[in-house]
Amino acid sequence: MSAHDRTSVLRQPVAPQRAAAVPPRAPLPTRVPPQPLKPQSMIDARPGDHLVLMPGQLHFGKSAATVRTLLGSCVAITLWHPQRRLGGMCHFLLPSRRRDAGAPLEGRFGDEAVEMMVQSLTRHGTKPDEYVAHLYGGADTMPEGAKVKLNIGERNIEQGWTLIDKYGFQLDGVDVGDNVPRTVLLDYALGQVDIKRSSRI
Repeated sequence: MSAHDRTSVLRQPVAPQRAAAVPPRAPLPTRVPPQPLKPQSMIDARPGDHLVLMPGQLHFGKSAATVRTLLGSCVAITLWHPQRRLGGMCHFLLPSRRRDAGAPLEGRFGDEAVEMMVQSLTRHGTKPDEYVAHLYGGADTMPEGAKVKLNIGERNIEQGWTLIDKYGFQLDGVDVGDNVPRTVLLDYALGQVDIKRSSRI
């Protein structure tokens, strides 16, 4: 390459180098406050579901088609709001327990199960005295001649009465005691409770 060629190359304009593009900084994640955990005994429903409650479970809402349960010495309390078409059912095994401070509520115990239903109806903007209540179950499941009678059914019935009075529900239907199992069904379309007694235990 001649001196003239080298000079012409040096005189050619050089494109300025662009600084590398810096990607925009991702926004810092906003801290989401922890949500209270739903009690394990509270059963959700999708629209049209036919729920079957096991002992210790409860449901409250307006999406289910029906809620049904089978009772022996356990007790079920159903709640229904005629205007809002809103309601639920609990199925508890024992009246109450000694609960440690801060321990989560459990549907196995009558006072805690009904407290959870009251919390739910309050979140829906309603009051306990707007609800029609039914009380079922509490059968004597101990065989005749048993040496030890725990009277669990009787104690559950007494707790049911106490809770209905405590919260001011409008009691509409009762079928308790005896020694027969019962199937209870809450129909959301009709807003009514049906009960069927089975043969002797």
